[in-house]
Amino acid sequence: MSEATHEATLSTTHDEPRVVAAALAPDNTDAMTTAVDGDAVRTTIVREDAGGLAASVDDYLVNLTVADAVCETARDTDNI
Repeated sequence: MSEATHEATLSTTHDEPRVVAAALAPDNTDAMTTAVDGDAVRTTIVREDAGGLAASVDDYLVNLTVADAVCETARDTDNI
């Protein structure tokens, strides 16, 4: 009997979605797939247990916040 899996798809919009996705890539695990569609970054996380999924989503959101902040800071620095 195969085990059930748990899945979450997160979609966020950004001024620089390709840069944000590239910044996230080194921290993504084999359980994650990330794609850029227009101004959106979409990441799907699949884990065998709900606790693991929650931990992965939490880690991803922290990394996403940092990546987006770095992009914003770089953009603001370019305007100085």
